[in-house]
Amino acid sequence: MLQIRDILWGFLYIACAVAIQVQVTPTHREISVGESKFFLCEVVGDAKDIDWFAPNGEKILPNNPNIQVSRNDETTSTLTIYHADVDHAGIYKCVAKNGDKEAQATVQVKIFQKITFKNVPSPQEFNEGDDADIVCDVVGSPVPFIIWKHKGARIQANKDVRYNIMENGHLLIRGIKKTDEGSYNCEARVMETGEINFKMINVIVNVLPTIRARQSEVNGTADMGGSILLACDADGYPEPTVTWAHNNVILESGDKYSLTEDGSELVIKDVIKVDEGDYTCIARNKAGEMSQEVSLNVFVQAKITYLNNQTATEFDDEVTLTCEASGDPTPSISWSFQNRMFSEGEQASWTRPDQYESHDGNIVVRSHARVSSLLLKNVDFTYAGEYLCTASNSIGQDNQPVYLEVRYAPKIQGMVAVYTWEGNPANISCGVEAHPGASVTWFRDGLQVPSVNTSNVKIYSTQSSSHLEVSPESQSDFGSYNCTATNVMGTESKEFILIQAEVPSSPEIQRVEPFSSSAAVEFDEPVSFGGVPIIKYRLQWRSDGQDWTGRDYDAAEDTTEFTIGGLTPDTNYEVKMSAINGKGEGESSAVIKFKTGPIPSSEAPPLIVTTVTALREPSTPKLEAMVQNQGNALKVNWIMQDDGGSPINHYLVRYKAKHVSDWKPEIRMPRSSEYVVLSGLDWNTEYEVRIVAVNQKGKSEPGILSFRTASEPTTMPGASGSGLSTGAIVGILIVVFFVLLVAVDVTCYFLNKCGVLMCIAINFCGKAGPGAKSKDIEEGKAAFTKDESKEPIVEVRTEEEPTQNQEGVGPTEPNETTPLTEPEPAAADAASPAAPLLSNATNSLAESFTPPKDNPPKSSPSAQSGTVESQTPLVDLSDTPKAVPVSEPVRANGEGPQKQCEAPNRPPTQIDGSTKDPPHSPSRDATTRPQNDGKTKDEVKTEVNNTAAEVKTVPNEAPQTNGNESKA
Repeated sequence: MLQIRDILWGFLYIACAVAIQVQVTPTHREISVGESKFFLCEVVGDAKDIDWFAPNGEKILPNNPNIQVSRNDETTSTLTIYHADVDHAGIYKCVAKNGDKEAQATVQVKIFQKITFKNVPSPQEFNEGDDADIVCDVVGSPVPFIIWKHKGARIQANKDVRYNIMENGHLLIRGIKKTDEGSYNCEARVMETGEINFKMINVIVNVLPTIRARQSEVNGTADMGGSILLACDADGYPEPTVTWAHNNVILESGDKYSLTEDGSELVIKDVIKVDEGDYTCIARNKAGEMSQEVSLNVFVQAKITYLNNQTATEFDDEVTLTCEASGDPTPSISWSFQNRMFSEGEQASWTRPDQYESHDGNIVVRSHARVSSLLLKNVDFTYAGEYLCTASNSIGQDNQPVYLEVRYAPKIQGMVAVYTWEGNPANISCGVEAHPGASVTWFRDGLQVPSVNTSNVKIYSTQSSSHLEVSPESQSDFGSYNCTATNVMGTESKEFILIQAEVPSSPEIQRVEPFSSSAAVEFDEPVSFGGVPIIKYRLQWRSDGQDWTGRDYDAAEDTTEFTIGGLTPDTNYEVKMSAINGKGEGESSAVIKFKTGPIPSSEAPPLIVTTVTALREPSTPKLEAMVQNQGNALKVNWIMQDDGGSPINHYLVRYKAKHVSDWKPEIRMPRSSEYVVLSGLDWNTEYEVRIVAVNQKGKSEPGILSFRTASEPTTMPGASGSGLSTGAIVGILIVVFFVLLVAVDVTCYFLNKCGVLMCIAINFCGKAGPGAKSKDIEEGKAAFTKDESKEPIVEVRTEEEPTQNQEGVGPTEPNETTPLTEPEPAAADAASPAAPLLSNATNSLAESFTPPKDNPPKSSPSAQSGTVESQTPLVDLSDTPKAVPVSEPVRANGEGPQKQCEAPNRPPTQIDGSTKDPPHSPSRDATTRPQNDGKTKDEVKTEVNNTAAEVKTVPNEAPQTNGNESKA
């Protein structure tokens, strides 16, 4: 029995192993419209085909764009739904096949569409009184239902017959009113899912316009080129547009008519009589239109039709000016000249003429109907000018000028006395009134000026004046000058006097009001200004036993008090002052003594408390303002009256234009500052400035200053501006030219070793410039850069040609390396036997093979290879040179001592390991060469010629102190 059961279980296991199983994950899914989801089909067992079927039973093909099927591997397949739609809902089936074996699994897909508002326009407009259908189209799955809310409350159609919610969800309002305007909430709900959404709809109720004319009847004046305004005001919602019509023709903006932006005002330009009539004002908006009539009456304004200009000669008996005018009503005519009116009485008519006569009887006005005449008797040159004829009636008036020309001889005006001083140009102004214009001539002692011999007198002329500019050079230039003006009507002369100006007299100090650290000085102006204005006052003060301290203050009109600051508390002072004009400084006033006040202290007994409570805020700074030259900048000075017993930390400056409320950014000034310059201000604007002093205790009360900037300047044709004089310009050009020459010379000195500086360096200092020395140094460095030892480097070069000095033709030309002193005899005698040979050989070689400054010699191949003959001694220049006494230098020609720019220093010479102080290198001048152990010059030359080699020793990093160090 047990065996049969085991066999049955075996068959069952085999059958299960061969069967196919299918599972879809997940088994069901809810998808919202527009979402994308995928489903996985897993097969247990061998499956040859895995297919998906749509809810309609059709097999889903791989090329479907919205629903795609993909085989992942042998046992899985994926179904993907992209952008789900309502039509995609249903049961999808996954079928697995392997031969005649088949298995399947299903998944149910539910598609839910979110609430969507398809057509919900906002705002929605309706006319007042119409039935309003408020549209709100909503779609969703399941189908949502609609409720409406207004002002937060739900609209219940069963309680108000004006409201009705229609089957399509729209809200109907019967006979909508302006009060129904506002926001309506269209709310959609789905009971099955609990989903809710809403839209706010703005409902606008348009109101039919109403219109009202500002004036139903308007009077206008014709033929004056003026304009008339017709206006009407319209109300309604939305704001109505206004148009105008005349004689059933719509008026538009153009040459004749002008309309405002909203059309409420109509301007009729150049009104004439035919413009008279009725004008219709029409107001329109979305709700409809309304109209209103406006009547225009056109009258004729007074107008001047005739005027005549007249010409007369001074002292004629009389001259008459005539003026005619027209208008309706009949105008009255009046005359005016320089703000004087010549008319009085009632309006003239044909039966009652009007007449006006001045008190002296020289001016008479006669008017008759539309004509008026102005009679001027005993003609004077002051009668010349423009007369104004005015015609007026109840509608308006007309003004026209008429000109009277009076011919008269010149008349001279101007200040007779002019003050100046020597060296200061002064202008003598001769104002001339004449018609026709006059020519002006200046005379001095009967001679016309300026003459050929005078260069300090110039003449500047304008249309109505002549200015004589005199620059006094001596006392003889002061005196009388004659101005003579001439035209066809006659001649007139006038004497002007140029007077020597004096310095002002001393001002008188009336009172000194001292404070703890400052004092206010009140004074009276000098009795005599010296003929020219005072420009500054100088205050000087000092404490006992100290020097005078002074400060200049600008003289301003009506200024009688100045304040001095920075004084020491509780100290005796003296003060005096003087006035300064263009001529100079006058005498000082009498010295006034005063004593500054003490610093207030606290009565509290503790020392620390006393110190703290003794401090107080500074006093209010005293402000003074000065407008700068540019006009829109201001310099504000301040003077501290009392620092409150504690040093001032800083000052705070604020300013603003008075017509604005915002202050400019606050300016913080250091304690040592005494003024601030406010620039970039607006032209012709009133400003307010506040300055506060700050010490350890706190802030002072603000010092307040108000001022107005100047009007913006305009450039006038022909106006002469101030600038540099011709002499100053020429001086600047000369300085610039000189600086350029110096720059070029310095450049030539350093680059080309030429120019004035090169000549000075050679003639006075014996130096050939920086180039010659640097080349020798570079040559020496190049010979031993590869050897880091301190051993000397000796270059041996075969002598090609003997130089002139070798042949004994003449002395060596001195250069920058020529020493100017004799060698020490003691050093020469104490040297070993090898030292004279080295010295003579070096000296002779230096004489024979000294290269030119600009062409340093090149090393011979033997020197480059480092081969040195055994008899040539080695010279070590690496050690620190010792000081060598300097004897009296002599000139190259033996005439006497020569100026020496630099004292030569020489390194010690090392021979066979012993170091000794070497003698000075011999000079290339024959008169300064040392004796070489009794050897003559010819012997030394013979030794050098026998060796036929040049020895050049270059120190390895040997210190060099000047240009006269040995290079051999």
